[in-house]
Amino acid sequence: MILPITIFLILLVIILIYIYISGPKLPPETNEIIENVLNSKLPEVIGGKTGFASSDGLNIWYECISPEGSSKETVLLIMGLAGNALDWPPKFVRAFVDSGYQVIRYDQRGTGMSDWVEDWNRKNSYSLVDMAGDAVAVLDTLKIQKVHIVGLSMGGMIAQEIAINYPDRIGSLTLMMTSGYVGDPDLPGLSSRYFLNSILKGIPLLKYRLIGGEKNLIKERIAKTIAFVGSEELDIKEIAEIVLYNLRKRRGINIKAIFQHQTAVSISGSRYEKLKTLNAPTLVIHGMDDSIIPVEHGRKLAEIIPNAKGLWLDGVGHVFPFPDMENINKNIFSNFEKDDRV
Repeated sequence: MILPITIFLILLVIILIYIYISGPKLPPETNEIIENVLNSKLPEVIGGKTGFASSDGLNIWYECISPEGSSKETVLLIMGLAGNALDWPPKFVRAFVDSGYQVIRYDQRGTGMSDWVEDWNRKNSYSLVDMAGDAVAVLDTLKIQKVHIVGLSMGGMIAQEIAINYPDRIGSLTLMMTSGYVGDPDLPGLSSRYFLNSILKGIPLLKYRLIGGEKNLIKERIAKTIAFVGSEELDIKEIAEIVLYNLRKRRGINIKAIFQHQTAVSISGSRYEKLKTLNAPTLVIHGMDDSIIPVEHGRKLAEIIPNAKGLWLDGVGHVFPFPDMENINKNIFSNFEKDDRV
C-alpha cells in the first residue's frame, strides 16, 4: 500500500514541476507592464452605448460604438463558443470604427453581463436559431434594420442562421473559421491530435490559475495568447486591462456556457440547402491548418453560398486574431462595399 502512494506522490511532484517550468516564455517586460496596470486607474474599456435587449426571456447585454461624425453603415460582431463581447480584440474593433463604421458587439447568452441560463439541460436546450434571435433582438432594440455581420466560429454559424431567417437584415456576411454543418459525414471532423495538442499547451497555463490572484490571471491570458495565437499581435497592456476589467467590473467566465453552446451547435443540423438561397455578399475566411473546424468546411461554405469568396490562410489554425490582420481587414471592407442595398 505504501509503494503505490509513494509512486503517486512522485508522479504528482513531477507533474507540478512540469507545470511550473514549462509553457511559453513571457516577454521580459511583462511584470513591469502588469504592475503599472494594477497600480493605475483602471481604464473604461467599454466606451460605447450599452444596454440590454430582451430575447426569449433573457437579457442580452450589448455595446454600440459609433465613429466620430456620421457612420457609413453598421457592423455586428458575433463571437464564438462561450465568448463575450470583450473577447473581440480592441484593435480589431477600432479598425472598423476608425474606418467610419458603427460597431455592435454583445455578450452571448450565458456569458459576460447577459443572463446566464441556470435551468438548462440537454432535453431543454436552446439552439443556434434561438441565439440568432438574441442578435436580432439587439438590432431591434437599437432600431437598426440592416447590418454587415462578422461571425467567428460558432458566431459564424449564428450569422448563417440570421441570414437564412432574417435575410432583409443582412448587408453582407463575413464567416470566419466556421461551418454550414459541423456533422457533415463527407468532411473531416475534429482531429484527435487537436485535443492532445491543446492539452499539452494548456497544462503549463494551470500554474497561473493554481497560484491565483489578479496578476497571475493576467499572465495566464498572456501565456494563452502566446501559446495558441502567437506573439505577433500581442499587446500586454491591453490584455492586462481587459482581464482586470472583467475581474473587477464584470461576471467573469461561465464554464457552463461551454457545454450549452456546444449542444446548440451539435443539434443545429445542416444549413446547406437554405444557404443556397442567400444573396448577400459573403466572404469566407479559414485557416488551412484549422484542426477544430477543418478548412474543408470553409471551402464547402464558399461553394454552396452563391457568389461567395474564399480567403484561405496558409499555416493558420483555429486562432484569432489572424496573422497579417491589416490584409484581412482590407478583404472584409471590400466585401462590405460589394453591397449597394444598405
